[in-house]
Amino acid sequence: MRLVSASRLAAVAVAAATAIMTVSQTASAWPADRDGRPFLGPLHTVSTVASTIPANGDLNPYGTALVKKSTGDLRRGNVLVSNFNNAANEQGTGTTLVQVSPKGTTRLFAEIDPDNLPGPCPGGVGLTTALSILPGGWVVVGSLPTADGTSDTAKAGCLLVLDKHGKVRETFSGQGINGPWDMTAKSQGDKTDLFVTNVLNGTVAGGGDIVRRGTVLRITLRTHGNRPPTRIATTKIGSGFAEKTDPEALVIGPTGVGLRDGTLYVADTVDNRITAIPDALTRHTSAGTGRVVTTDRHLNGPLGMAITPKGNILTTNGGDGNIVETTPRGHQVAVRTLDTSGTPPGAGALFGLAIAKDPDRVYFVNDATNTLNLLSRP
Repeated sequence: MRLVSASRLAAVAVAAATAIMTVSQTASAWPADRDGRPFLGPLHTVSTVASTIPANGDLNPYGTALVKKSTGDLRRGNVLVSNFNNAANEQGTGTTLVQVSPKGTTRLFAEIDPDNLPGPCPGGVGLTTALSILPGGWVVVGSLPTADGTSDTAKAGCLLVLDKHGKVRETFSGQGINGPWDMTAKSQGDKTDLFVTNVLNGTVAGGGDIVRRGTVLRITLRTHGNRPPTRIATTKIGSGFAEKTDPEALVIGPTGVGLRDGTLYVADTVDNRITAIPDALTRHTSAGTGRVVTTDRHLNGPLGMAITPKGNILTTNGGDGNIVETTPRGHQVAVRTLDTSGTPPGAGALFGLAIAKDPDRVYFVNDATNTLNLLSRP
């Protein structure tokens, strides 16, 4: 998200490879997680796991997904990361997914050729924060492509479906997919529901003005063993979210999504709030932007989102280097500072995150250093 020269980013990533720092905490007196303690409570230390820059030089790590089961080339406990920029730091042109082990070994999982896709992806490939791993090792990643790194050339893109070995097997486009920006998934048996935010509905034509046409789609898939999943339904369950182009971030709109007890939480970035869409798994109509859960205070352009095991909402800020924990009732119960570089401190550094258990910890990407980092106990 932060635009810095590729050479400086690579140098910083290498220099930071063993960096560890203690982070600050701000907690309120509101009730916290369901056991009475914020998930972030014991987590105070940030460490760098590894650089996310592959051999082709792709930059700007966005999506982050924890591998929960070993299959094919995916290894349990590793973290899959998608890159949004190419080596020239042009946004919407990144084509690689890297897999990082907890010990810091980085391996290329996929390098996608925009000219050899098995289906349509309007505009090409620029991998976004929309990243999920489905049962059977199927990886779904969003593409919001540009021709030259600018919003003027942004196209609708698609969802790319890769097998467990990193080969693109199919694409999903159209039917409301228009700049897929972030995603979460819920699987049961052979059925998976993808919840995808879209940020290009009239955004480019708006020329930097706010356009309230951002959407959330529920895309229902059916899996078939070793054959690629099929799309069986697409339902618009959220609409009217604020979105706009931005010279540094390319586009700003509804980003992180997280599902808990049938409610889908959405990081409404432009309006600096978290909203909730009820009955997300079953509804057949749009809930608009949903119910406001919390706004302002410690939020500062919330982007990436993850739900803690006991139901609280973690969001990373685009406007500073903080991660914020919020209860479903809207109480902001804890804050940690993850990055203080740049001006203002931490701005543009954070995006995707993923929660791991036993022990509790949070993996997150840092766009300022092109690294995967870890928030953990001291």
